[in-house]
Amino acid sequence: MSQFPPTQLIQSMSDSILIVGLVLFDGLTQLDLTGAYEVLARMPNTRVHLVAERPEAVRSEWGLRIVPDMTFDDAPPLDVLCVPGGWGTNAQLENEVLLSFMRTQSAKARYVTSICSGSLLLGAAGLLHGYRATTHWMSMDLLPYFGAKPVARRVVRDRNRITGAGVTAGIDFGIVLAAELFGDAVAQRIQLAIEYRPAPPFDSGAPDTAPDAVRAAVLDASRQSLIERRASVERAAARLRMSRSAD
Repeated sequence: MSQFPPTQLIQSMSDSILIVGLVLFDGLTQLDLTGAYEVLARMPNTRVHLVAERPEAVRSEWGLRIVPDMTFDDAPPLDVLCVPGGWGTNAQLENEVLLSFMRTQSAKARYVTSICSGSLLLGAAGLLHGYRATTHWMSMDLLPYFGAKPVARRVVRDRNRITGAGVTAGIDFGIVLAAELFGDAVAQRIQLAIEYRPAPPFDSGAPDTAPDAVRAAVLDASRQSLIERRASVERAAARLRMSRSAD
């Protein structure tokens, strides 16, 4: 039996409320999630839910535990579906329970969105075919497996798909979505309230500006996970092709 409120109760509480669902899974990058959460939770008339397959806390890739407030089965129809990334996406690319939830919610959502490698999960669910999208720079070459056109920008919008690049771009994504939903003035007030004025001490936050040795070290440290990710993406893309052929 679920320990969360029934969907009917949630819906009756939120007739005029914008409902945002942020998906949780083991191995997610917490800043993908929390950067966007900090912005979206400040939007007016908005309720942000943390949604997971099971009610237990999930563990981020660096060990932070995050507790969902509803399961996939409990979730009401979402106005905004948002999927974070992280190395945990490798396993989730083949989690049909998660992918099915995303497909079902996307059918009626106003916006289908992601941050970082969460876009690969959208792709694996068949939700980015024919769309422009972005993701973490180390995974940009994987988007075409799902029929998406990679665009190297901080935030990319194509119709009702909005995707953010790696990790910290979740904040930019949130501000873009806030402006889309509530106007520039509201988005700017949120930006000021969280004092979002990036001024990093080094210009090494992108592969084309980082020193060669720094870029090589990051790629080397991620090599095995990237190999595993590519294999998972290839299997997920093959399943999508088989599904489309069957239809």
